[in-house]
Amino acid sequence: MLMLIGSIIALVGSAFLFLASLGLIRMPDVYNRMQAGTKATTLGSMLVFAGFVLVMPQSWPRLVLLILFIFLTNPLSSHALARSAHIQGVPVGTDRDDLAEANAGIPEGGAQ
Repeated sequence: MLMLIGSIIALVGSAFLFLASLGLIRMPDVYNRMQAGTKATTLGSMLVFAGFVLVMPQSWPRLVLLILFIFLTNPLSSHALARSAHIQGVPVGTDRDDLAEANAGIPEGGAQ
């Protein structure tokens, strides 16, 4: 029974990973691609590993450690990449740019 549940969870996770790959192809700009890729790959990878925990209970410490690592690093790396793209001048796909408005009063060197 655990093997069936674990397999279904892993299958749902692989569907999220597939949707992430479609998001990378279909989204119009860098920021949307980054969001689609990061959110779906984080959830998809965590679900795949959670399914593996149920299928292979003897390796749960490693898999839980991988889930925790992905949970902490994927959003952080996505934020750093988006911030770097914005600093490099990659255009935002919307009319509103809150980060540019927030940084309008900060001098070129950084902090005030």
